Order: sequence, then structure tokens, then C-alpha cells
Amino acid sequence: MLKNSTRRNFLKSSALTGAGALVLPAGIVRGENTPNEKLNLAFLGVGGRGAANRGGSSMHNTYALCDTNRVTLEKIGEKYPDAKKTVDWRTLIDDDKIDAFFVSTAEHHHALASVAAMRQGKSVYTEKPLARTVQEARIMQEEYCARRGKIATQMGTQIHAVRNYRLALEYVRSGAIGKVTEAHVWCGRTIAPIGPAVLEEQPIPDGYAWDEWLGPAPVRAFNIDYVNKGCLNWHRRWDFGTGVLGDMGSHLIDLPFWVLELERPTRVSCEAPDPDPVATPPWMVVTWEHPARKTSSEFTGGPIKLVWYHGPEGMKRRSDLLQPLVGDDTVINDWFIGAAFIGEKGVCVADYGKTLLSPQSKFKDFKHEPFFPDSPGHYVEFFNAVKGGPESLCNFDYSGKLIENNLLGNAAHRAGNKTLDWDFQKFEFTNAPEANALLKSDYEYRKGWDIIQR
Repeated sequence: MLKNSTRRNFLKSSALTGAGALVLPAGIVRGENTPNEKLNLAFLGVGGRGAANRGGSSMHNTYALCDTNRVTLEKIGEKYPDAKKTVDWRTLIDDDKIDAFFVSTAEHHHALASVAAMRQGKSVYTEKPLARTVQEARIMQEEYCARRGKIATQMGTQIHAVRNYRLALEYVRSGAIGKVTEAHVWCGRTIAPIGPAVLEEQPIPDGYAWDEWLGPAPVRAFNIDYVNKGCLNWHRRWDFGTGVLGDMGSHLIDLPFWVLELERPTRVSCEAPDPDPVATPPWMVVTWEHPARKTSSEFTGGPIKLVWYHGPEGMKRRSDLLQPLVGDDTVINDWFIGAAFIGEKGVCVADYGKTLLSPQSKFKDFKHEPFFPDSPGHYVEFFNAVKGGPESLCNFDYSGKLIENNLLGNAAHRAGNKTLDWDFQKFEFTNAPEANALLKSDYEYRKGWDIIQR
């Protein structure tokens, strides 16, 4: 086995090669038990996103697998006969041989598993959204910042690494559309009705660890419709998820949050159907007010208004606002997802794969020189950081602020579609103290799962 200092230098050398000869900061590398450049990884959730994350990490060692469906766990485990297998992620947290955790569970486990791992000094990659509540998002950020340089973190916003997001960034930051004062973001998804608040009891299938799937959530009888179809199902219920805003907002609001270098908002308001105590809303229009940047900017002019839309009513309001701004250059209804930056000289519209500057007549002679470096790859960014290389772009400091921003929108909705003034330093709504309870979980985490309860 390599000595600690030797292994640290070896891993940093590997990161240097993978990062394209970037200058590396000093860092403490975990996983001194791994005798070569391969990291020992633990995957919490092995299907769906867990499978995708294993695929993106195939250059490293699958050391441990966790899933509450034992049938799936054993089937996937056949590919990794030497891997540890468990239905309870808590049994892996203090394993010193693990270098990094990949958290691909249901949303109500994301923050709990991630915080527990970080407190053990482990690097963590967590699927979006990082958290189910505003408080969880803040704790995720704080725990990472307390260990910055000692661990690596990354939220699973894979689109952040694509070239088209960088193209939109370059258009806006180059000043092509002038100083930006507004950004509008949308997703055409809606929320299907959940049916009864409490589903009829069904027999627990053989091999299904129902208590471990519930984890911190209130006890209830098993019904496959709580978990079937993955996140498109459980994000419909506040006990387990965060709705379309929490889910897809992680990907889409990421673009203006990054491009405009937003921090925390000072005000949030929501328009949506009357809040349901159980189900997330089928449509929303959420508006955040972000203060002007403290330093001068070539691409922002004063405070920024950020607006989110989803569902049929949200899409209608988006189109009514944006279509007149782009005229005949595009049909906004053809953009199922996207973001629009409103500048003093024009509009930039982007989604995952295309970008448009409007009015096109003004930009027909526009020449663009790429200046923001391409990502080495979303997973490579994370692994380079684990080995002591550059900090990943979607680390929990950045993504914790993003998710806090988004989940404040859910709080405004659940408060009765109110306008709330946010004091991030005091962690409270200053004009509606009764809404502060919505920053935390609306249920006590069950005993044994109260890892980050405050």
C-alpha cells in the first residue's frame, strides 16, 4: 500500500493530467486505503440515476451498493461481486475505505445522507435537488464550506457541463444584449393528481425494505404508488419531494444563477393554485428579487428579477410575456424548457441544446469568440476535485445557494402564495414570521434518521 503522502501526490498528479495541466490547490485527499488511482465509490440508489452515475464513474471502483429494493440490489450486485451491499445507507457512512458517495436516492434522503458523509470527511456527489427544505439546503452549504479543501462535492446538474450553457454565458457576459435586468425560466411539466392523501395498504413485496425507504418520513403503510416511476411520482408529495420547481428548477434556474452570478434573493413571491398540504402544485409562477452585484458588471444593470414558470398556466403566462419580445424570431411555445435573459439591447433564449439572440436582424453580423473553457466532463470535474484538483463548478457552496433560492419559492407557495421578504443572514422571513416554520421540515425526522434536525 502506498504511504499517505505518496498516494496524495499520485492522486493529485492524476487530477493534473485529467484537468489539462491546471495549477492545483493544496488539498487533503481521502481514501488512503485505495492502493492506486482508482477511487472507492459507494452508490446510494442503484437504479435510474444511480445506474447513470455508475456509468459516468466506470473508471473507478464500485466499492459499495445500497438500495431499498433487494431484488434490484442483488441483480446489479451480480456485476460487482466484491462490492458491499446494504439496504440502509447509514451502515456505510463510517467505512474508512470509501472515498466518495454518490447519493441517488429519493429526495427526502439527499441531504441526510450527504451531511452524514461530509461529517465523516467523505466527498459527496448528490443528485438534484440537494435538499427537500430550505434549512437542509443551507446546512448542505455550511457543512461543505466548513470542510472546503478537504473534501469535494458536486450536485448532479450534468447540463452545467455542456457547451451550450457556456455559449449562453458567453453571449450574456460579453455584453451582446446589454445589461441584463431580468431572467425568465420555465419547464412545461405539470403535476398529475396524487389521488388519496394516504394510499390503501398493500402487502410489502418480498425483498423490499420499506422502512428504510421511508427513512425520516412519517410512518405509513406500504403502497407501490408511493415509489413507482421514481422522481416523477414522489416529487408530487411534500413528504418526499419538492415538485417541478425543486426538481427541474435545479437544472434550469442553474443557467441564470451561474451566468448572472446571483447570490441570495431578498424577496420571493408566488402565484399558483391554493396550497395543498400533501401535493405539490400543478403550475407556478415564482418571482425572486436579487440585489445588484457589489462589484461593477458589464452584463448586469442593478437588481435582477428572476421568474420561474411551470405547468399549463405557467407556460401561458411565459408566452404572453416573452413572445412579443422575440417577435417572429422564434415561437416560444416550441421551447418546452428554457431560459430567457432580458437585456437593454435584446434577448438571449437558451435551452439544453440551442441558443437564440433576438432581434436577429440586429445580431446578423454578431461575431462570437469562445472564452469560457469547456468542462473536462461533469464527472471528471468531481473526480479531479476528489483527488485534490480544482473545485467542481457545482460544488455545494454554489448549488446550496441555488437550491435555497428555489425552495424559497415553495415556501412562498405553501405560505398562501405570499410575497415574503428574506433575510438570509438571520435565516427568516421578516414580514411574515408565521412562514418561517416552512423553512424546516413539516414533520419531525424519525428517530435514527434525525441526522440534521435542528
